[in-house]
Amino acid sequence: GITPVVKQIDTLAAEDPANTNYLYLTYNGEENDVEYTGDHKSVIVLGSGAYRIGSSVEFDWCSVNALNTVRKEGYRAVMINYNPETVSTDYDMCDRLYFDELSHERVLDIIDLENPHGVILSVGGQIPNNLAIKLDNAGVNILGTSAKDIDNAEDRHKFSSMLDRMKIDQPKWKELTTLNDIYKFVEEVGFPLLVRPSYVLSGAAMNVCSNNSELERFLTLATEVSSKYPVVVSEFIEDAKEIEMDAVAQNGELIVYAISEHVEFAGVHSGDATILFPAQKIYVQTVRRIKRITREIAKALNITGPFNIQFLAKDNDIKVIECNLRASRSQPFVSKVLKINFIELATKVMLNVDVDKPEKSAFDLDYVGIKAPQFSFTRLHKADPVLGVDMASTGEVGAIGAHFDDALLASMLSVGYRIPEKNIMVSSGGTKSKVDLLDACRLLKKNGYNLYATGGTQKFLEENGVESTFVAWPDDQDASLRVDDMISEKKFDLIINIPKNLTERELTNGYRIRRGAIDYNIPLITNARLASAFIKAFCRITQNDIEIKHWAEY
Repeated sequence: GITPVVKQIDTLAAEDPANTNYLYLTYNGEENDVEYTGDHKSVIVLGSGAYRIGSSVEFDWCSVNALNTVRKEGYRAVMINYNPETVSTDYDMCDRLYFDELSHERVLDIIDLENPHGVILSVGGQIPNNLAIKLDNAGVNILGTSAKDIDNAEDRHKFSSMLDRMKIDQPKWKELTTLNDIYKFVEEVGFPLLVRPSYVLSGAAMNVCSNNSELERFLTLATEVSSKYPVVVSEFIEDAKEIEMDAVAQNGELIVYAISEHVEFAGVHSGDATILFPAQKIYVQTVRRIKRITREIAKALNITGPFNIQFLAKDNDIKVIECNLRASRSQPFVSKVLKINFIELATKVMLNVDVDKPEKSAFDLDYVGIKAPQFSFTRLHKADPVLGVDMASTGEVGAIGAHFDDALLASMLSVGYRIPEKNIMVSSGGTKSKVDLLDACRLLKKNGYNLYATGGTQKFLEENGVESTFVAWPDDQDASLRVDDMISEKKFDLIINIPKNLTERELTNGYRIRRGAIDYNIPLITNARLASAFIKAFCRITQNDIEIKHWAEY
């Protein structure tokens, strides 16, 4: 057959012989620039590929730590990745770097040349994980969890059936092919629903629908429903906490774990959520049950290596959302807060090296960490800066503090928020979010802030004894004081706009407020729980109260 050869990238512009391990494959050559001994001493690590929303520097951190551990254990560290922005594509990070695509064919070409001890798929995010079955069928030695078990977690039907057999609760869901089937499912579980189309027209990949008109609007505008393009419809549990379990297991036995919680209620993508670790506000009984379920799932899938499980918790009722048998976006964060390197441990167990379980006291921290998302809406012309079930953040900041307020304020100031000086605009959405924000609004008045509010919010605040100034919606042309005019005059220091529903007027006015805030560089929060936490934090402590310490001092 036609096979490629390996060439070194000339890093010295042909002025001197370049003896680098910076390699690529080409069909335009006759011999390899590298001599292969076929000694089974190589371990190939697959990287994360191009940076994009959902797969970024977190997986590069995981890849680099895997390479370091492979080297420490006496193996030749080999990297395949094609992103020049990463640390893993620095050619001094590994013994051999292949700057090449992460496709099945190309990876197999490199495996044929290297004849490695094995391949690590679980530290580069979803792209390497998707190659598991194909590589396994080609006879590749996949280090860590087997391809069959990876498929059992990735395949929605197989994973759901496994949870049912184990009597572990999960949100009800169905894959449906006709509108009539969807309406029958609605009758069974009620609203709200999370709708995930297979084929998307307008870029709206997932949506939460609260009533029939919203459902019809979404299904007709955004997607096509047919036997070729089924729609996955799940029950959406309102006001539920989302809890993440990051862990490492060896042969199905839990070695190390970290339980973190989202500040926002479920419904915000885990990559966009503000994550708090260690979890501060969940029941002890909930923690016990999460640990028990994690142990059961690790055993059932015979996990060896890193994994992440996402849970929903409401009134001590726990449901499993999904399980990823790979490193997660939050593992670098929890590793740094806990000061236990999850990826180093995971790589050791994948190489079949004995590891000691950390002492229980290692999990008893007297500080908290918060991971806050960074967004690039200013660079995305006309994009609606609202958070939902699709990931939108392009970066994140981790902050450590002596307590929750300290860490939250440090993280939010780090991603570009500012503590407001005087004027705050509140448009607080539905009844539930109005109630959630009431105490925070009282605190703002007590601390001397001027509140401006749109119609329903102003009326609600007035009924509850909180003084605010009415500002009209952007489409109210006759009003003397309109919110969009005040935004363009930069009269506000902070805007809180909580989306209410999918009616056309709500969508249009809400969008104009949110987009105005971004375009005029006014801090914007679109989640009631996050807004409430931020307000309480800057009302309780000042910027000068934030402790400045080196990471090693905690």
